[in-house]
Amino acid sequence: MNDITVTLPDGSELSVPADATVEDVAYEIGPGLGRDTIAGVVDGELVDATTSVYNDARVVIVTEQSDEYQRVLRHSAAHVFAQALQREYPDAKLTIGPPTDDGFYYDIASVDLDENDLETIETEMEAIIDADIPITQQYQSREEAFSKYENNPYKCDILETEAADEDPVSFYIQDDFEDLCQGPHVDSTGEIGAITLLNISSAYWRGDEDNDTLTRVYGAAFESESELESFLERRKKAKERDHRKIGQELDLFSIPDITGPGLPLYHPDGKKILNELSSFARSLNLEAGYEPVETPHLFRTELWKQSGHYENYVDDMFLLDVSDEEYGLKPMNCPGHATIFDQHSWSYRDLPVRYFEDGKVYRKEQRGELSGLSRVWSFTIDDGHLFCQPEQIEQEVTHVMDAIYSVLDTFGLEAHVALATRPEKSVGGDEIWENAEAQLRSVLESQNIDYDLEPGDGAFYGPKIDFAFEDALGRQWDGPTVQLDFNMPDRFELTYTGEDNTDHQPVMIHRALYGSYERFFMVLIEHFNGKFPLWLAPDQVRILPISDDQLGYAHRIKNELSDFRVSIEDRAWTLGRKIRAAQEERVPYMIIIGDDEVSTETISVRDRKEREKQDVDLSTFHSHLQSEYENKRLEPDFIDMN
Repeated sequence: MNDITVTLPDGSELSVPADATVEDVAYEIGPGLGRDTIAGVVDGELVDATTSVYNDARVVIVTEQSDEYQRVLRHSAAHVFAQALQREYPDAKLTIGPPTDDGFYYDIASVDLDENDLETIETEMEAIIDADIPITQQYQSREEAFSKYENNPYKCDILETEAADEDPVSFYIQDDFEDLCQGPHVDSTGEIGAITLLNISSAYWRGDEDNDTLTRVYGAAFESESELESFLERRKKAKERDHRKIGQELDLFSIPDITGPGLPLYHPDGKKILNELSSFARSLNLEAGYEPVETPHLFRTELWKQSGHYENYVDDMFLLDVSDEEYGLKPMNCPGHATIFDQHSWSYRDLPVRYFEDGKVYRKEQRGELSGLSRVWSFTIDDGHLFCQPEQIEQEVTHVMDAIYSVLDTFGLEAHVALATRPEKSVGGDEIWENAEAQLRSVLESQNIDYDLEPGDGAFYGPKIDFAFEDALGRQWDGPTVQLDFNMPDRFELTYTGEDNTDHQPVMIHRALYGSYERFFMVLIEHFNGKFPLWLAPDQVRILPISDDQLGYAHRIKNELSDFRVSIEDRAWTLGRKIRAAQEERVPYMIIIGDDEVSTETISVRDRKEREKQDVDLSTFHSHLQSEYENKRLEPDFIDMN
């Protein structure tokens, strides 16, 4: 039998027999690694150790020391939950139970659970873990599998779809429990060090609201109790910083039922913050040579068909019938920008041509997936598209990434970078995609940027570089993106006249510095815990007169500070209550004035960190605010104001 070649993480190649498995590859590397092998990653997909490899596959061996081991352990924890559930509720129908970043969830039917039931199930799970039950893989014929699940339409659906080409079919067994599953799993339940069940929600089968509503149970799983305790502490802090909670407390936004799901309303203070974010993005765009454009909220679907969105994105679009003609609310801004480019004749001397727009878009997410500002139906992208010559790609992508890093530095955010490659559902030929992916990889490597590979996570029209924000609690959120597109220029027949006086096709680059304003706003609310930097804070300075006698002086101060957002607390409250209210509303600075301040024409300044300074000259404070605003400092800087 001929050998095949696989590529290892360090880039070296290894020759193995054509029928080799992941475990065989590990033993070829060394007997110790072979014995320690739990699973593998083959071309980005986490698989069981018994999975066969193939020629030119990129293979990573997973051991207990690997990052991927956590997902294997959490997948096994989902099976422990399912086993415990069926011991307590034999009539429950299992559907799917995948691992998550911190644990797992399992969707179930034919059982009525509430939060009070979780403790009983969790106790049974702990007994299963303590029993250290071996977890083994077993194969059964399709006929046996269908017979086993004759009363479970969900597992039959899986057999008919994901497992349509499998015979025999993979099951994992632990004592009296078995589940249709591809794995991988740990060797025994005892390897799961600590678990807890978190909460119950509902979910649609296959994520389709036209399908059955299921019960979804979320759990957390870790190798040790200390890791679980750390997770629960982070979760507690995350709840305290929940943007929905803070957004209500600070009156920033709302999503009332009467307006529809996933359609946020921004209140005056929320809009003030969004205006500052938009102004900052605009300044970066203008500095980088982008020109502002504007496109409407909907287009005839002929445009979406030409761009490829109708074919690849129609299920996520809101469609309208207008005078027997179909229109679609725009899920993206790029076809509009491509059409603007197409209205002109361009020379190679004109390129790059760069457009930007704060473009409102609409995507029909499943109702069960909507969550605050993190996942909505209507959102605004700080969108930019540029059209360049192929030889300009590296410099333009580099400039975009410089702007993204400027955003990260400004807000004190860290980000993880990933290269997302061709998805299963895509447009364009292999050569186009290979060229586009190679160009982005070259930029990342030439800039010495550490990045992960995300196979299959690219846009349908091209690969992309994604930035995931890491907030103050270490959580990651999708953010800025740079996408290389050779397909849309081809579909729109975009051209420019080259130096050889013939037509050439430009390359289109999609980019966003924030991602979307909604998700970025959510990240900032939780990252800053509502304590926004001065330049973002909706109420930057609040004047607190001790009594009505100082109101005249308070208004003079407000007029002197008209460059900033200043309010006067004129309610008949005690000074202590006024200070507490300003603290609770996270106002960066308070100016306290009494008879002494009026007589000396000075002010007393207090910041939200409870630092105070008396006898401050107003012009000195104004200069201080100006410096803090222009430098976009993240925290009030209580410098000497005397």
